[in-house]
Amino acid sequence: VSPWDIALCATGTAVAGENALVLAVLFYTPSLRAPMFLLIGSLALADLLAGLGLVANFAVRYLLRPPSEAAELAAAGLLLAAFSASVCSLLAITVDRYLSLYNALTYHSERTLGFTCAMVLLMWLLCLGVGLLPLLGWNCLRDQSACSILRPVTKDNAAVLAVTFLLLFALMMQLYLQICKIAFRHAQQIAVQHQFIATAQATSTRKGLSTLSLILGTFALCWIPFAIYSLVADSSYPVVYTYSLALPATCNSLINPIIYAFRNPDIQKSLWLACCGCVPSTFSSRPRTSSDV
Repeated sequence: VSPWDIALCATGTAVAGENALVLAVLFYTPSLRAPMFLLIGSLALADLLAGLGLVANFAVRYLLRPPSEAAELAAAGLLLAAFSASVCSLLAITVDRYLSLYNALTYHSERTLGFTCAMVLLMWLLCLGVGLLPLLGWNCLRDQSACSILRPVTKDNAAVLAVTFLLLFALMMQLYLQICKIAFRHAQQIAVQHQFIATAQATSTRKGLSTLSLILGTFALCWIPFAIYSLVADSSYPVVYTYSLALPATCNSLINPIIYAFRNPDIQKSLWLACCGCVPSTFSSRPRTSSDV
């Protein structure tokens, strides 16, 4: 058994457990029903499935005897669908944060829960379609020379997925740059009108910008090297290179709950209530605003 596969399986188990906790908090807390939390739930579900996909891939490779092509393709499809949904959920959260600032006055009336549910459902149907591609012919089981590092996906199809991912990342980065501009403009407008409020707004803006740096930096460090490697490499490359880049990419699903869920004051409050039945007196009760990017 490869130690790399054991590490991926252990990571998948941790990812599944952590994101299951996020989903449990969202499900059992009636107050967490806003569109923003639905998107966080979508991300947690995608990462949960990604963790289960890593465990399933390990089971298919080492525990299933005799090996089954259908099981291998199904495990690969689950990983493709889950990671596609994870990236798309991150993009949806980015768009939601942008709209909450760009249309601050009409955001809550336009972005209803029903509308968000419909968009999330459409996104998941698209990602499930991506997950079916290995079963529909996007595989190299009949021609091993055509395999990419994402076996059983072919090299050409892996390149399509990598380019699509890089384009989505470029879109996310552009949206976050626009968020920064809008947040700074809001802070300057408030500073002109109310000096006292400006101090609090500046603190909120600095916190938001640090969050943006954390989001983009983590996402880029985890996924960009693996995506670029998928473009240039094939199955003839040493497998250790693939493992050493795939492991950080999967760890992104371990970090997502920390960035998007556990740092949220409302989710923190629900966790405190679930764990000890109380909320610390030092806990901040300031409501989240559209300026908290």
